[in-house]
Amino acid sequence: MSKLLTVFGATGNQGGSVIKTILADPELSKEFQIRAVTRNASKPAARSLAEQGIEVKTADMNSKDSVASVIAGSHTVFLVTNFWETRSLEAEVSQGRNVADAARDAGVSQLIFSSLLDVSEHTGGRLAHVPHFDAKAAVERYIRSICAASSSSSSSTDEGGPGLGACTFVLPGYFMSNLPDMLRLVRQGDESASSLPADEGMFTLAYPFGPETRIPLIDPAEDTGKFVKAAIKHAAELNGKRLLAAAGYYTPERILEEFEEVTGNKTAFMQVSPEQYRAYLPANVAQEMLETHLFIADPGYYAGESLEESLKLLDEKPTTWKEFVRRSNASGAFQG
Repeated sequence: MSKLLTVFGATGNQGGSVIKTILADPELSKEFQIRAVTRNASKPAARSLAEQGIEVKTADMNSKDSVASVIAGSHTVFLVTNFWETRSLEAEVSQGRNVADAARDAGVSQLIFSSLLDVSEHTGGRLAHVPHFDAKAAVERYIRSICAASSSSSSSTDEGGPGLGACTFVLPGYFMSNLPDMLRLVRQGDESASSLPADEGMFTLAYPFGPETRIPLIDPAEDTGKFVKAAIKHAAELNGKRLLAAAGYYTPERILEEFEEVTGNKTAFMQVSPEQYRAYLPANVAQEMLETHLFIADPGYYAGESLEESLKLLDEKPTTWKEFVRRSNASGAFQG
């Protein structure tokens, strides 16, 4: 009988990538039956999954009973939480804990969580307004606290549940899909053009850090599943470990150089002050996005850690920035 892989966020970029990747793998597609979890089974993406013969279930992650019902019988669970749905650290942590508790109580063999670093902790409180990172780090800490240290044959937990087997944390990098909106095309009459070091028709990229800053890029819709597949195939080896899910480190200079090579468009990089960067952004996210990028500059998105150990576990190479630009350019994403 096939093992059950339950995928939260099944209609989103990360969950959808996991499902697509597992279905395409000749071994795992036979080993696992997939249960896709979504908030709304009537949306087109959910209907498309059902048409492929995938079991689609709805769940309210705020409800312990709802979460427990979709996890029942699962061998492996992939969990992604969505801070931006509520913009509440407390709500995201509560949802993550609900899934972790249900996985423990159901005796899930492996829980794979899409996590991020704790910005407040890594900066000693210098950057204390990045809850979409810190919430995931808090969920990771909780999962670690209840995860069995050795294997899926571990004994029951103090809370009385069967206990988790392995827990693995996949940390997605900086989304390539965010960059098309960040590459601003200067046009005639653009009121901000006078402040940009660029001519009309030039794409500009502005950051509150220097052109040498290293940014780990990932195409989440294509490549999240590649890292999750590695987590599944190396479950025992990666118990309690992190996979850094990025194709590579890219500087702004390299991002623009490769963008020019593929599209033929001229580009310019603009290093701006924190105040200028914050002014570019909607007020409700300005401080959070500023501090996110200051964290990328120092101590670094992954606090300086190498990607080598994570990348060598992949069966397929991740999407490069050039490949992403080529595909996006063909679809008109960079038409300004």
